[in-house]
Amino acid sequence: MSSKIMFSGIISPKRSQAVILSLLLTILSFSSTAAAASYQYIRLGEKSDSTATPVAGTAMMGGGADLDGAFRWLCRKANGGDFLILRARGDDDYNPYVNGLCKLNSVATLIIPDRDAALDPAVAEIIRHAEAVFIAGGDQSRYVNFWQGTPVQDAINANVAGGKPIGGTSAGLAVLGEFAYGCLKDKADDNDLASADVLPNPYHERVTLVRDFLKVPYLDNTLTDSHFAKRDRMGRTLVFLSRLVQDGWSKAPREVAIDEKSAVLVEPDGKGAVIGSGKGVYFLQVTAVPEACKPNVPLTIRNISAYRAPAGAHFDFKTWTGDGGSGYSIMVENGVVRTSLRGNSIY
Repeated sequence: MSSKIMFSGIISPKRSQAVILSLLLTILSFSSTAAAASYQYIRLGEKSDSTATPVAGTAMMGGGADLDGAFRWLCRKANGGDFLILRARGDDDYNPYVNGLCKLNSVATLIIPDRDAALDPAVAEIIRHAEAVFIAGGDQSRYVNFWQGTPVQDAINANVAGGKPIGGTSAGLAVLGEFAYGCLKDKADDNDLASADVLPNPYHERVTLVRDFLKVPYLDNTLTDSHFAKRDRMGRTLVFLSRLVQDGWSKAPREVAIDEKSAVLVEPDGKGAVIGSGKGVYFLQVTAVPEACKPNVPLTIRNISAYRAPAGAHFDFKTWTGDGGSGYSIMVENGVVRTSLRGNSIY
């Protein structure tokens, strides 16, 4: 939309200067307002910050319908303090949801939509004052592009290092591990990157992996993914793991892949409990170098260990062993996924 300013008659030099000055002040005022509104902070509860002492822990959620039990667990870790939801887009719809589940000093949403906002010292200060941080779903490329290398990244990592709990779902889960699928070359109208897209070509242009965004206990050397069985992501995740080896990022990378409506809640000692009505959590580890992982050649890799942990199962992240679930092996031969399960079941 364009606007026009029209004058009639003859304007004196003094009046002309006054008009120009007025216009400049108006422009500066608009610019200042825009800068001030580059991030949004919406808070329910007490205005003053809590002095509660939180307890460390990690709530990893696979997306889809939110799990009340996972949020209540994260709230307990916050110990009645200030609960902060981080987003790059969206609104404050988590505020009333979490506030209705938990007794907290405050529940707030901080929307950080660009790097300018992430560089604002006030944003990092808000994060540092929270007793628990939860990263919402959306598009992880925004988290990587907007927040990595800024005080936002530093503040989140400082919270975790200081023993504060953290959680994430969907895109928010994707950035919790040392390694992540960054979605950096995905277009707005692209379909979800599918296993069928990448198994024939592990170097598909949309396979963009990133590293070292967050430093969460027990998630070093680990890739995290969501919507796992629901969106049939096994094939693409095996490509991601193979690329980590082939490109020299890790000799034996691991993955925590969580289905929709499932979560794993990890205590400070590394012991995790699986909850939810989805297919559960899949713990994967590469144990051999890919036999074929190159551009335009179907993937071949063998001896990938898998452990499926349904609701009620437990998994020890320190020893990478579980109980209450089942283990099996996976291989990919010429772009085709095969498993040791009956009927070649993948999940």
